Amino acid sequence: MAAWLGRVSLGDAWYNMYSRLLRTKPVGSMAHSSDDLTELAEGSAVGLAKVLTTVDLVSLGVGSCVGTGMYVVAGLVAKAMAGPGVILSFIIAAVASILSGVCYAEFGVRVPKTTGSAYTYSYVTVGEFVAFFIGWNLILEYLIGTAAGASALSNMFDSLANHSISDFMITHLGTVRGLGKGEDTYLDVLALVIALVVTAVIALGVRNTVGFNNVLNVVNLVVWVFMIIAGLFFISSSNWEGGKFLPYGWSGVMQGAATCFYAFIGFDIIATTGEEAKNPNTSIPYAITVSLVTCLTAYVSVSVILTLMVPYNLIDGSAPLMEMFAVHGFMWGKYTVAVGSIAGLTVSLLGSLFPMPRVIYAMARDGLLFRFLSHVTALTHTPTVACVVSGSLAAVLALLVSLRDLIEMMSIGTLLAYTLVSVCVLLLRYQPDEQTDTHQFDSEVQDMDSLKHEDAKDDQILTENDGSSSYHTGRTEGEGDDSDFHTGHASLLKRLLGGHYYTLRLRLGMPDVSVRPTPATGRIVTRCTLSLFFMSFLLWSTIIFGVEQGTGAGAVISGLMATMMAGSLGKLLIMIIQQPESTRSLPYMAPCVPFVPAAAILVNSYLMLKLSPLTWARFTIWCLIGELKQS
Repeated sequence: MAAWLGRVSLGDAWYNMYSRLLRTKPVGSMAHSSDDLTELAEGSAVGLAKVLTTVDLVSLGVGSCVGTGMYVVAGLVAKAMAGPGVILSFIIAAVASILSGVCYAEFGVRVPKTTGSAYTYSYVTVGEFVAFFIGWNLILEYLIGTAAGASALSNMFDSLANHSISDFMITHLGTVRGLGKGEDTYLDVLALVIALVVTAVIALGVRNTVGFNNVLNVVNLVVWVFMIIAGLFFISSSNWEGGKFLPYGWSGVMQGAATCFYAFIGFDIIATTGEEAKNPNTSIPYAITVSLVTCLTAYVSVSVILTLMVPYNLIDGSAPLMEMFAVHGFMWGKYTVAVGSIAGLTVSLLGSLFPMPRVIYAMARDGLLFRFLSHVTALTHTPTVACVVSGSLAAVLALLVSLRDLIEMMSIGTLLAYTLVSVCVLLLRYQPDEQTDTHQFDSEVQDMDSLKHEDAKDDQILTENDGSSSYHTGRTEGEGDDSDFHTGHASLLKRLLGGHYYTLRLRLGMPDVSVRPTPATGRIVTRCTLSLFFMSFLLWSTIIFGVEQGTGAGAVISGLMATMMAGSLGKLLIMIIQQPESTRSLPYMAPCVPFVPAAAILVNSYLMLKLSPLTWARFTIWCLIGELKQS
C-alpha cells in the first residue's frame, strides 16, 4: 500500500511539473488596446509609461543596428571572414532577418503588450519552459550587445589616441589570458566606465533616453551620407579584381553572414518596447520594416566603399571606417567619421541596454526571476533595479572579454530567439480561435456542408475547362473569396497563377475556407512544426559536416541523407498546408504562411551551425546556468 501511494505521489509530482512547464498565457488576455492601463507588477505602484511614437521606435531600431553593425562588424567580417564578400554576407543576413521580421511584426500586433518580446511570444504559444529558455537567452543577447557596444566605443577612442589607452592599460594593469579564444586580453576599464554611464542614462527614464537617441541618430545619418560621398573619391576597383572579392570562398561568406546577423537585431528591440508604444498595432510592423530596409542600405553601401578604398587584408579591425580615410591621408574625413562613430556606437549601446531590463522586468513579473527585479520607479517609470543590475553585469563583461568574441556570442542567442518566434507564428496560425466553442464549431461545419459541395463543383468545372471560367461566378463580391492561401493575402498569387491557383489547391489537398481549425488539426500542425524545427538542424548538420567537409563515399552518403531529409521537410510543409487555418484577422499578418516561417527556421538554423564551436560551448554553459536557476 505504501509503495502504491509512493507511485501515486511521484506521478502527481511529475504531472504538476509537466503542467507548469507547458502552461501558457492566453493570447486574448494580453491583447489590450493602446488606451488600456498596463498591468502592474506585483508590489509595484506604477507601470511602464506609454509614450513611444512610431518615429521613436524607428529611431530605436535603426540606432541599435547601424551603430556597431556599420562601424565595427563590417570591418571585422571583411578582414577575417569574407573579404569584399561581406556585402553578400550582409544581404544574406538581411534576408534571414526579414523572414524573421515579418513573424515578429505579426506577433507584435497579435500580442501588443510585448514587454518581453520573444519571451512573451513563446509564453503565449509553447509554454513556460521554452519561454524561460528564450527569455534567458534574450538577456544574454542584450547583455553581450551592451558589452560589445561599450567595447567598440572604447576601441574607437583608443584608435583616435593612437592606441595609447590600450598601451597604458596593458602596462599598468597587465593582460588576462583565456577569456576569449585563449589570446591575451587587456582589462578594458574604459569600456566598463562607458557601460556604467549609459546605464545611468537609461535609468533616468524612457523620455530622456529616446530624446537623446533621436539626436544621435541625426548625427549618425549625416556622417553616413558624408562617408558615401567622400569615399567615392578614393575607391579603386583593383581591390575586387583577381579573386579578391571572395578570398575566403562561399564558406567565408556564410560564416560572415552568421556574424553579420548580429547587426540586424533592431526589430527585436522594437518588439520588446511594445508595451510602451502609443499604438503598437501600427507602429511595430512599420518600424520593423523601415529599420530593416534602412540598415541593409547602410551596411551594403558602407561595405562597398570600405572594400573599394582599402584591400580587405589591410582593413583596421578596431576602427575600420575611420582608418580607411587615414590610409589615404584624408585626416579631416577621419575625424568627421570619428564624430559619427561616437554618435552611432553610443546610440547602438543605448539600443542594446534599453530593452534588457524590460525583458528582466517581464520575467520577474511572471515569477520566473527574482521579484525585486520587477520594481518600477515612480519617478522615471522604468524598471530601475533591473536596469542597474543588468548594466553592471554588462560593464563587467566589457571589462573582461574582447569585442570579436562578444559579437560571435551574441549572434547565436539572437538567431535562436528569431527561430522560435517563427515557430510560434506557425503554431498560432493553425490553432482554434479562442472565442470558438467546440460544440458550436461542429454545428457550423454541418451547416456549411452545402457550401463545401458547391465549392468542390466549381473547382471541378474550373479544372475541366482549364481555367476558362471564373471561380467567382455566381457569388457575391467577397463571399468565399478564398483569399487566404494560408496567408490572408493571396490576391497576387491568384493573378500569377490564374485558374491554376484552384487546381493547385485541390491537388495539394488544402481545406475549404469554410473549414475551421480544431484541437486535433492544431496538434497535427504542432507535431509537424516541431519536427520541422529539429529536422532543419539535422539537415544542415549533415550538409555542413558531412557534405561540405566530407570526402569520397562519406560525402556521397551524407548527400543522399540530406536529400531524403529535404524531402521529409517538404512533406511536413504539405501536411501543414492541408490543415485549416485560423480566420482571425489582424492589422498585420506575415505573408505566405507556412512558407515564410519555415524559410526563417531553415535559414536561421543554418547560420547558427556556421558559428564557431567555442561560441556554442559558451552558449551551452549560459543555458545550463539558466536551467539551474529555473530548477
